[in-house]
Amino acid sequence: MGQGRQEKVATSLAGAVSEEISASLAPVDTELERCYPGDPGSRQPVHTVYVPGDVFAADTIRSWGDQALAALDEHAPGAPSFAAVLNLADDLAEPVYSRVRAKLEREPIEDLRVDFEDGYGPRPDAEEDETAARAARLIAEAYENGTAAPCMGIRMKCMEAPVRDRGIRTLDVFLTGLIEAGGLPDGLVLTLPKVTYPEQVTAMVRLLEAFEKARGLEPGRIGFEIQIETSQSILATDGTATVARMIQAAEGRATGLHYGTFDYSACLGVSAAYQASDHPAADHAKAIMQVAAAGTGVRVSDGSTNVLPVGPTEQVHDAWRLHYGLTRRALARAYYQGWDMHPCHLPTRYAAVFAFYREGFAQAAARLARYANRSAGAIMDEPATAKALSGYLLRGLDCGALDLDEVTGATGLTRADLEGFAAPRRGELTVSGR
Repeated sequence: MGQGRQEKVATSLAGAVSEEISASLAPVDTELERCYPGDPGSRQPVHTVYVPGDVFAADTIRSWGDQALAALDEHAPGAPSFAAVLNLADDLAEPVYSRVRAKLEREPIEDLRVDFEDGYGPRPDAEEDETAARAARLIAEAYENGTAAPCMGIRMKCMEAPVRDRGIRTLDVFLTGLIEAGGLPDGLVLTLPKVTYPEQVTAMVRLLEAFEKARGLEPGRIGFEIQIETSQSILATDGTATVARMIQAAEGRATGLHYGTFDYSACLGVSAAYQASDHPAADHAKAIMQVAAAGTGVRVSDGSTNVLPVGPTEQVHDAWRLHYGLTRRALARAYYQGWDMHPCHLPTRYAAVFAFYREGFAQAAARLARYANRSAGAIMDEPATAKALSGYLLRGLDCGALDLDEVTGATGLTRADLEGFAAPRRGELTVSGR
């Protein structure tokens, strides 16, 4: 065949066949885009800290960091002792310990929720009004003066009849306070607890629509997390996965699904001694949450442990080992976020997260570099794996486990390159995104 000539390829179908098929699938194409937009690409915090409304103060974030640092000073005053407690590899001891301390000094909490539900309990209306208004004022001031966590907001009371009106009013007072103080911060996060029926999610959507309209906000501005704390939120009476219907009922406003370890376990009759995030009942619930949320842009969070690292050193070390192990287990199962209930949980939260990303860094970087450069290797990776590899590195960068210079040095890729691999448009996965 001469240069410049293109050989004609024989086909059997008329062009109308493809057009007819495309027309028949147009509704499905639209549904795919609506229901499965993919991950939003924004930073996901590695944890959520709950602080009761009456306890939350202007110095809460700094106080948690200082208490965590003091715990390290008292119970593991150096990399070797901390590594020995957690059985860290020798090459991870100093990098993990130094990064944990730096994180506690710079950004001890990534996501804080002022709690008006279980952690706050029933109060006189005037008292809860004042506490909600105060929370709005303190959060607005924190964002104004640069002391805020990347994500902050409240957990209101649920949509069940006995507390519904109170929860709605608290949310109204809080959001109105933020608006009056200058507007809703970009890091605003709201949590709707004890959701049992999709209709309760729909009610939350209607509530937020009404607020947006009343305050002249862009429709859809306010999103919220859904807490999974009841058996009915996983499996409905008709056998369907309720949580999947909840995501759809949120009409694009759902940002996360948070597993409630103790409420859910109790709902299933698990005795108190065995209520934990690694119980088989917890694994079942979170697996269903994970599948329901996949591709929707809704993120899944693990729950918490109620074993606190307090008391004598031996007891603190035991609690640290438990928390570290549960966190590493969750990370391996792609639950990149969890709850922390006490300041002394922070050292092992960050130690687990940092060790997870630093242990796998060299291999992930090498595989992604080979993929980007289309070079041969022992593993033949596909576009979906490149997406996972770049997502892994981006998460490590966001939390402080990795530095951009070392990632770029190992991969030859910029952050923009990583983001391109991590979030390809539907149907545009190619051998190389560069």
